[in-house]
Amino acid sequence: MPSTPPAPRRPRAAIAMGADAAAAVLSPDSLAALAGVCALAPLPVIDDFTTVAARRVLADTEVLVTGWGCPPLDAEVLAAAPALRAVVHTAGTVRGHVTDACWDRGIEVSSAAAANALPVAEYTLAMILLSGKRVLERARDLRASRVRDAWLTAPSDVGNYRRTVGLLSASLIGRRVIDLLRPYDLRVLLHDPYVTDEEAAALGVRPVPLADLFAESDVVSVHTPLLPATTGLVSRALLTSMRPDAVLINTSRGAVVDQDALTDVLRAERIRAVLDVTDPDPLPADHPLWDCGNALLTPHLAGSQGNELRRLADLAVGEVARWAAGDGFAHPVRRERLAFLA
Repeated sequence: MPSTPPAPRRPRAAIAMGADAAAAVLSPDSLAALAGVCALAPLPVIDDFTTVAARRVLADTEVLVTGWGCPPLDAEVLAAAPALRAVVHTAGTVRGHVTDACWDRGIEVSSAAAANALPVAEYTLAMILLSGKRVLERARDLRASRVRDAWLTAPSDVGNYRRTVGLLSASLIGRRVIDLLRPYDLRVLLHDPYVTDEEAAALGVRPVPLADLFAESDVVSVHTPLLPATTGLVSRALLTSMRPDAVLINTSRGAVVDQDALTDVLRAERIRAVLDVTDPDPLPADHPLWDCGNALLTPHLAGSQGNELRRLADLAVGEVARWAAGDGFAHPVRRERLAFLA
């Protein structure tokens, strides 16, 4: 009779993140699933690597499951974790805790950025379609007047048929937005200097220079990460070049946009905006953007919240299982790509 294959090895693992993040992301079911693919250190989670209890756990930990609030994994921490070989992050960016010391030691890193990209892309799609129909403005007018407008006499630029959507960056989120836009009768432009014409064609978008993206689009959606090279990238000149009544959507980082210029353009009622992020975030209570009727400000809610956090945990469990089986990560973070990531 054929022999029974050995059970997959269960690596020793621990959880390192803020207690509030752990309570939100790791449900009892998620913890049970995680414990099914690794030898999980008992709770509570680690939120301070300097304690005696944390050092005791780190001493034989092979996989660290991290999240929001995880302290930096610097050289001193790694010295106390000689067996550590992998970090699985249950959120997006790893910049806050994965240090050069991790990369120097060859620790493998995974991130749930792909899982977090989906709700941001869904939010973006919703705002593109809602802005095309002017839903928010027309709902506001209806509430004020209590009289329905004449639908046959709506302006010809109301609607989503053959509107032009411009995407700034084919990031993880930008690519998910492209996927979600496919069923609609929309013309999609892309500016991303790292995407070739062949790649753009495969994505089904038309690559354009940055200036053309803003000048030609009815909606511009910002998906570029905040890096030194992208700070203030959406400049006054670009904003003033937008079509009258065009829409700027920003779910990336507020500092990618020249906010003073954006405020001026919005106060002049030249364009509209949907802003899930600002600079600073949140805005001061007396900032003039609050009083712009043509700007919708939402409280940084596009990313994973509520039941969407389960997707992050599910991805992390799958990554630990793959790594334990020797299959490598499906969502690795590469050191050489950090300069292009949020």
